[in-house]
Amino acid sequence: MNPVCKMLGTKYPIIQGAMANISNPELVAAVSEAGGYGLLASGSLSGIKELEQQMEAVRKLTDKPFGVNLMARNPQSKEYVDIIGDFGIPAVTTSAGSPTELGPLLNKKGIKMIHVVPNAAFAVKAEAAGADAVVAEGMESGGLQGNLGVTTMVLVPAVVDAVKIPVLAAGGIADRRGYRATFALGAQGVQIGTAFMVSKECIVSEAFKELIVQAVETDTSLVGRGRVFSRAIRTPYVAGILGQSEYDGDLHDIAREGETSNMMVSAGQCVGLLRQIKSVKEIIEEMVA
Repeated sequence: MNPVCKMLGTKYPIIQGAMANISNPELVAAVSEAGGYGLLASGSLSGIKELEQQMEAVRKLTDKPFGVNLMARNPQSKEYVDIIGDFGIPAVTTSAGSPTELGPLLNKKGIKMIHVVPNAAFAVKAEAAGADAVVAEGMESGGLQGNLGVTTMVLVPAVVDAVKIPVLAAGGIADRRGYRATFALGAQGVQIGTAFMVSKECIVSEAFKELIVQAVETDTSLVGRGRVFSRAIRTPYVAGILGQSEYDGDLHDIAREGETSNMMVSAGQCVGLLRQIKSVKEIIEEMVA
């Protein structure tokens, strides 16, 4: 049996990426119902009460296993461990910081820890901190990342060679080809974010989804400074941050005239592979076919 599936209690070794504000209970439940591992994002929640409400909302929609993402730098994450354990969550992902402090707390509650890493060195540290698996997230991914990103193609085998625990791949995976390719690189599962953003169950607006399905692979940019960046679609707002006087690209009319013109739309480079809005079930079944 696939070690990731065994750890999570799922049919497929597919974890839904934790996307702040849009990892709604309906999306999380749909991923779990379709055989993957839905994931709530705790970093955008107000506290324990809201986390409890979110977990209860998911449980009303599915009896399948689902998890929670804990941001290591968020002081509230330590407070969330007990309630997550009492709720029966089998595994969490941890990200945005060192898992050293969360590791012992999760282990005490019998919760598996899967840490998201950007390089092999951090994977080794995560394993030493008690991680049961790691997600090797390449720079193709959307959302927050560092300034020294490594492509998924290079990162996954490097991490696989560096640790003994299972490795999941993330970044640029949008269809069956990407899913299969990660296993050839040595991964034993995947984490999917951007592809689920254009699912029917995701709460992002239709304008947001339309922007993604119209985008090509060159329509995202890294935005930020210093060590912290975010990959986002190059809307007029993002172009302005980047110092571009004119918005370029085929998304000109859609982005300028729509509600997304003044937004930072976080998304990965795999937007260039997404052409339809589908149900979560359709996305997963086509991916594993």
